[in-house]
Amino acid sequence: MVPAPAPDIEAQTNNKTATESPGIFLKANRPVTLKFEEVVYKIKTIKRGLLERKGKSEEKVILKGITGMVQPGEVLAMLGPSGSGKTTLLTALGGKLGGQLGGSITYNGRPFSNAMKQSTGFVSQDDLLHPHLTVTETLVFTSLLRLPNSFTKEEKVQHAEAVITQLGLTSCKNSIIGGSFVRGVSGGERKRVSIGQEMLINPSLLFLDEPTSGLDSTTAQRIVSTLWELSNGGRTVVMTIHQPSSRLFYMFHKVLLLSEGNTLYFGRGSGAMEYFSSVGYSPLVAMNPADFILDLANGVSSDDMHHEDQILVKESLVSAYKSNLADKLKAELQEINDNQFQDGSDAKQFGRWSTTWWQQFCVLFKRGVKERRQDSFSGLQIGEVVVVACLSGLLWWQSDVSHLQDQVTILISLYFAQIGD
Repeated sequence: MVPAPAPDIEAQTNNKTATESPGIFLKANRPVTLKFEEVVYKIKTIKRGLLERKGKSEEKVILKGITGMVQPGEVLAMLGPSGSGKTTLLTALGGKLGGQLGGSITYNGRPFSNAMKQSTGFVSQDDLLHPHLTVTETLVFTSLLRLPNSFTKEEKVQHAEAVITQLGLTSCKNSIIGGSFVRGVSGGERKRVSIGQEMLINPSLLFLDEPTSGLDSTTAQRIVSTLWELSNGGRTVVMTIHQPSSRLFYMFHKVLLLSEGNTLYFGRGSGAMEYFSSVGYSPLVAMNPADFILDLANGVSSDDMHHEDQILVKESLVSAYKSNLADKLKAELQEINDNQFQDGSDAKQFGRWSTTWWQQFCVLFKRGVKERRQDSFSGLQIGEVVVVACLSGLLWWQSDVSHLQDQVTILISLYFAQIGD
């Protein structure tokens, strides 16, 4: 049985309708032009033999000089086979990747900062949601945590309700999220809730890691259509996507095709087939353009190809990109004037956190209680906790520090004994 939302949240959301603020998410607050030039990422791997104590350190290059640009109002889709570096590049562009990262990544001509972090949304591939909270509760708690104190509590709840309406979640707003062992909303609705959590801060720059994975074509179409509509408000949307349909492929303003860390194509999605035909690769039969270019990224241009031929195809495509597109792209990057996108905001005025520590504690505590509301606590369980707590306190009451190790050992034994019960 699906539990109803908490009375306080339900009452507040019912008092606020989406018609009161229909346009709060129509436009981005700070349009962002994202540039990345010659992005290189390396990692060190250690190989050890059976008789070797110390392994040999080797350097592996994941990204090999990736260049591109996304402007406000555009959707960039990054395609490529598994291991091509899509997620690594997306994480780097989202400011979440450290280590040996080289090249230049700028946001309106500036490096990543706290100001840009608060204007950026990142949706991971796995939906990390609390299964026993409803859709409304999930978004309201996120709104209370992430929106700054310049908004009142009622305004934060109103923002959550507006996101629910915009993402088409009204029909399931009172349903629980669900999980592996709890039945809840569908996979597409769960993905939209994850997107809604990032939309609450009205991000100017939105990153998504394979938002359509595991979904049917109709649900994937709805999600990409939603992202396309968000880009129309002046937002910059960057996503990785796996095996999109032809309908989805032609919705992307720009496409970046990767293979083993190399760029094979960067440009408009509608011009991809024409480009590959110009370099000597055309499909033998009519087919989905996404399937065709992914075959090329794997080095497959026909059905009867050997491994050596696949390597040659990849090398020829990398060489063709450097000869035909790389120089034009760099020239285009130089022509774009970063100053025209500057908003004059000072990064120092943006704090690291939008709310205080005490506010976060109260919201998280309340969310934790509501998440565990379906659990039942018997008097025996409460008694066990109280007894263990009393014994733990007596261990340290007027005790000598020299007996600390013995006390910790006894405390650990009590803890595992309680878990065993």
